[in-house]
Amino acid sequence: MHSRVLGIDPGTATTGWAVVEEINKNPRLIACGCVNTSKLNSDAERLVEIGKDISSLIKKYKPEEAAIEDLFFFKNLKTAITVAQARGVILYEIKKNKIPIQNYTPLQVKQALTGYGRAEKKQIQEMVKNILKLRCVPKPDDAADAVAIAICHLNSRMRERINRESERTQ
Repeated sequence: MHSRVLGIDPGTATTGWAVVEEINKNPRLIACGCVNTSKLNSDAERLVEIGKDISSLIKKYKPEEAAIEDLFFFKNLKTAITVAQARGVILYEIKKNKIPIQNYTPLQVKQALTGYGRAEKKQIQEMVKNILKLRCVPKPDDAADAVAIAICHLNSRMRERINRESERTQ
């Protein structure tokens, strides 16, 4: 079985992205990085840049599925609104390319990777490194977060398969 997932950690200044491929239940990192926008540009210009870059990533890596971090509680409403706008552009580009997409909260990502919903960022990054058998944690942090989101998606799909198989055998 083969699957290629685009993981996205949305943001306006920095959007983390990762492409993780699973072949025969073994995940491997294809590529990861960040879409960075300049604060000198208007919000609209930044959103256009995010959309173009996500579209280019989709064309280059041809993911079959996508996973994106869901918005959660923000202390700063202005930050929440700009992240929501970036997330909307990203969802649009993914749907326009007819790629199925799944949303995951930070809690779900932490639980999927460590089994603990209050795991620290360093713990998540170490699990990413271990799961993918990497020499070091992907950098920058936003890219590592996107890798974690993609792994979370692969793990949730595997749990669904196991549940379906156990239901059939009962």
